[in-house]
Amino acid sequence: MKSIRAIKTEVIIKIDGELSEEVWNRAEKAKDFFQNFPYDTCLAFSKTEAMVLFDDDYLYIGAKCYDTISNCDFVITSLKRDWSYPVSDAFVVTIDPFNDKTNGFSFGVNPAGVQREGLVAFGGGQGVSTDWDNKWFSEVKCSKGFWSIEMAIPFKTLRFKPGIGEWGINFSRNDLKRNENSCWSQVPRQFNISTLGYAGKLIWDTPPQKVGTNISIIPYITSGASADYTKSQNVSAVYNAGLDAKVAVSSSLNLDLTVNPDFSQVEVDRQQTNLTRFSLFFPERRNFFIENSDLFARYGFSTIRPFFSRRIGLESGRVIPIIGGARLSGKINQNWRIGIMNIQTKVYNDQSFSMDAQNYAVLALQRQVNIKSNIAFIAVNRQALVQNKFSPNNYNRVLGIDYNHISANNKLMGKIFYHHAFNPKFSREAYAHAIWADYNERNFQLQYNHEIVGTDYIADVGFVPRLYNFDPLTNRTVTIGFIRMEHLANYKFFPKNSIINNHGPGIFFNQYSKLNLDVNDKLLNPSYQFTFQNQSLLRTNFNMLFTKLYFNTDITQSGSKTLLAAGSYFYNNASVEYISSPIKKLNGSMAVTYGEFYNGNITSLNTTLNYRLQPFGNFSFNHSYNLIKMPNGYNSAVLNLIGARIELTFTRSLFLTTFFQYNTQINNININTRLQWRFKPMSDLYLVYSDNYDPINFKVKNRALVLKFVYWFSL
Repeated sequence: MKSIRAIKTEVIIKIDGELSEEVWNRAEKAKDFFQNFPYDTCLAFSKTEAMVLFDDDYLYIGAKCYDTISNCDFVITSLKRDWSYPVSDAFVVTIDPFNDKTNGFSFGVNPAGVQREGLVAFGGGQGVSTDWDNKWFSEVKCSKGFWSIEMAIPFKTLRFKPGIGEWGINFSRNDLKRNENSCWSQVPRQFNISTLGYAGKLIWDTPPQKVGTNISIIPYITSGASADYTKSQNVSAVYNAGLDAKVAVSSSLNLDLTVNPDFSQVEVDRQQTNLTRFSLFFPERRNFFIENSDLFARYGFSTIRPFFSRRIGLESGRVIPIIGGARLSGKINQNWRIGIMNIQTKVYNDQSFSMDAQNYAVLALQRQVNIKSNIAFIAVNRQALVQNKFSPNNYNRVLGIDYNHISANNKLMGKIFYHHAFNPKFSREAYAHAIWADYNERNFQLQYNHEIVGTDYIADVGFVPRLYNFDPLTNRTVTIGFIRMEHLANYKFFPKNSIINNHGPGIFFNQYSKLNLDVNDKLLNPSYQFTFQNQSLLRTNFNMLFTKLYFNTDITQSGSKTLLAAGSYFYNNASVEYISSPIKKLNGSMAVTYGEFYNGNITSLNTTLNYRLQPFGNFSFNHSYNLIKMPNGYNSAVLNLIGARIELTFTRSLFLTTFFQYNTQINNININTRLQWRFKPMSDLYLVYSDNYDPINFKVKNRALVLKFVYWFSL
């Protein structure tokens, strides 16, 4: 395993990207980077050197990225913070302060000096979450033949335990001009380059200590106007104020506080065409719920979640005001992580909907076992309050235990969990449990999964869409427990001296049945995929499907009153998908599906087109077209979802984003425009305009204009 020493410096490091201080010359060099793509068996052609210094307050990272292809522009997608690593030239350092190979931090810059930071969870196998924001400093200097980087990461920003003499660390470099991704400590190409299990060692002669007071106060004020024209023609003034606070209880444990939080600056959800019978998942975007979110969000599976933070403060498209909340999260010691959250909402009442005040409480504990595995416990409680008193018969609770496994070489990953829900009426059918295992070698991948969810597993603060089945004839939703079997096998060939990097077949099997083993959904999907050296991809699929409808159903989800009859349906269709190389300034994707759909036919065309006017602009267009033809007596449908996005980055601190969506499935046109000025680190001024129209007559449904000011005070 590679290692590098952190050298303590008494010299003040000026963060200008020039590496001019003499102490950089005395620092150990991390060099001889290995390729991760297109191959992982040789040293990188693009030479990179990295160094580590520190003083009492900062961890300093210096690097030189040598560039021998001087007649080619850098690939820089944006001047906006938190750009995407796979589609940008970049240098990134990944840090594992507890050396537990499970959780860490990622800090990166592109050649234009734009920052990107994020959290690494579950060993890094699923990449980096860039929703997390915090203060740190960096500069880049572009010179002939190389570009150099200086970073100053405050120890206050990191979460660590004093006294640990070895941290995990890795450096990575993406050079898209050469189409090469490389890292200092070698990571096999079947794994994400942020995988902590393959990180090297950062050795401290004197480990860093806790740094004084670490408190941040982040107040905000908003003002503006809004109008809901579906209820009245009146324009209402919008104004609000509140604050967030971050208090470092210890160097590894953080307390987040919020009072009257406001999320008006959060980007709108990207709509999706829904041809399933169940709710779709939309990710959390609100900052208060982001840091250490894996502590609360990684229980169960993606569609069997005992806790989903979007259930707090949002209900059927309505914003439920949050009075305030507190969240304590982080590491207690080398082996224990803890997360405690408590949030209180207000009473909500309008003409069509009312909701009692709610208190939400979550306790999450993780205990490290073996090298990278853990046992985790979660308790979730929703409690209604009536006249400031707990309502004894209006609550929902979930208790659960998960075992998460990652092998030492990261090839075997798995999970086992058991959860139970509690309501005023106790039920033995209120359980959910599952076993999942994934084995990933260079040439092949095998995956096994089964899930069993009881009929009464009601998780009010969770996300279990498959449990809920709507009967339009009685206008009621019934819960139906299910068993899911899901298996996958892929094989890859790696040809030599070819335009193809890898190719191979795959097969995916997915089956849902009721608890009595009555099958209601089945998919068998053989496929073949080609991945080319320029990172473009071609994939073919053949889908053999079976669906048993228990109720008459609007399968187009478009409000049709002509329902497809309950019964069993066998149908087949095929698809071809192509994703072009992200290296090109003009790139995109196209997927075509054709074949049977229940007792009719479907033709689907999904296209995306992106143009990069680097580094100042990104323009994207996407169109989802679904033509559903049904036999006589049933309604056919044409569903269009059109989206366009313009992102202009005038400087590294001034951004304009405009997002347009036209959705015929829900009969809505949405426009959202956001101007953001980051006038100081982590301090912003937002101007946000949103509009919703009826696409038939272009009648305005609602609109709002909001100005929001956020300032970050560090104490």
